[in-house]
Amino acid sequence: MKKSFLRNAILPALLLALPGAHSAHAQDVYPSKPIRLIVPFAPGGGTDVVARAIAAKLSESFGKQVVVDNRAGGGGTIGVETTVRANPDGYTIVLISASYATNAAIYKLPYDAVRDITPVTQIFDSATIVALHPGLNILSVKDLIAYSKAKPGSLNYASSGMGSITHMSTELFDQLAGTRMIHVPYKGTGPAMTELLGGQIQLIFGAIASVMPHIKTGRLRGVAVTSARRTSAAPDLPPIADTVPGYEAGVWYSAIGPKGLAKNVVELWQRDIRLAINLPDMKERMAREGFEPVAGSSAALQQLLAREVEKWRTVVKKGNIRVDSPGA
Repeated sequence: MKKSFLRNAILPALLLALPGAHSAHAQDVYPSKPIRLIVPFAPGGGTDVVARAIAAKLSESFGKQVVVDNRAGGGGTIGVETTVRANPDGYTIVLISASYATNAAIYKLPYDAVRDITPVTQIFDSATIVALHPGLNILSVKDLIAYSKAKPGSLNYASSGMGSITHMSTELFDQLAGTRMIHVPYKGTGPAMTELLGGQIQLIFGAIASVMPHIKTGRLRGVAVTSARRTSAAPDLPPIADTVPGYEAGVWYSAIGPKGLAKNVVELWQRDIRLAINLPDMKERMAREGFEPVAGSSAALQQLLAREVEKWRTVVKKGNIRVDSPGA
């Protein structure tokens, strides 16, 4: 009896003393405290909208608060670096967008966008719309190409900043279509839209949520979407690829964590995000913003990141695009 008592009392203590025992125990009860979901941009943008919607649902399913932490700066690189350098315990996750890959293609970053992270899941897929000022007699992508080739350099297009997805997606169009439009970068989508609506700029490859309300009122004209297929948010607009084969510049949102994130943490995030984005209220709300649910695997996200970074590096090299440092 005495030996049995000692064994029962000492064995658990010895097991806890083994390397990794405490971390394994901690993983079993994850999450046990609030989680920080970093948004590497200022409040109000597409990434922030997605993050806040996801955080609200995950707070309910996790039973612990998921707190959105806006870490703007460096074109989104500051928030990402904060996550990359964080303890891989599952309590710091960052929500990234397609600009994550364009940043990696343009800038020399203090982290490797593919190797220094743990891919969790792609959450949503979306597109941008080729939106023009209605004063132009351009009704289709074919018209846009013909106009631009007939008058090289006469069309000015807006972007939300150098190296942004709005910049890079238009540069890709120029390269594949053989056109030459003039890039006018702005500090954010808001100023760019103001100039476009005022006629100072002729077009933008703009986010669905930003341009669709103006298309509906006739203040802008939409001619195509940048995704490989039509999108439910703008079903009447054909993809650019129908006219320019091989063109695709999707806008996606994904969750990643520091390298070394535990498998059980990744799986929990994947499961609960999948459940969240398929809830009727979430699907309806996100559809209005032009977001389509994905909830893919870690492997699929890893492949997406590698593919996107390589694609944009090719565009940067061909376009001889040079930017000293990420925008503020």
